[in-house]
This record gives sequence, C-alpha cells and structure tokens, in this order.
Amino acid sequence: MVDLERIKAESVAYFRSLDEGATLRYHFLHADEEGGLWYFEAVPDRGELIAIKQAELTSAGRLHRYSWEHLEDEHGFLTDQSLDPDEDPLEAIPAEEFQRVWTQ
Repeated sequence: MVDLERIKAESVAYFRSLDEGATLRYHFLHADEEGGLWYFEAVPDRGELIAIKQAELTSAGRLHRYSWEHLEDEHGFLTDQSLDPDEDPLEAIPAEEFQRVWTQ
C-alpha cells in the first residue's frame, strides 16, 4: 500500500529545502495554446532545473500558484518535471516580472 501522506511530506520537504537553500534562481515564462501564461521560478539541483514556484495566469484571468506551501489543488499542481530551457518553449524573464505575478 502506498503511503500518500509520507510521499507528500517528502515532496514538501524536498521543494522547501530547494527554496530555502537556493543561491541561484532562474525565472521563465511559457504561453500555452489556450492563451494562458505559466511563470516558473527554478533552481539548479543535481544538474537539472527544478521548479520551486509556479504561477498560472489563465486566459480567463484566474491566477493559480503552487510551491512547497501549496503543492496542488483542484486546478493543478507544481510540476514534477525538470525544466529544460533548451528543449522547452520557455522565455527567460527578470525576477521582478515573476515576483509581480507571484504576489498579485
């Protein structure tokens, strides 16, 4: 039997440790086909870029935010896939642009 509470606690601990220990942060924007905008704050970990914060601004103007403090809800979840700016359609953005969206 899978212990979902243990898995969630381990995920929270992992993302929290990355967030609190980060000395280098990257910020990206992705526009999806439906007109939604996805904002990511990512940190390097073991040779990969891991999203530690993610904000989705839907085409209807709704904002959904995910981080170690709020991993998932009925609308979505913090991605568990590493980001690859060379392969994924991501645009590098200034930290201030990410923070503007994240704090609204």
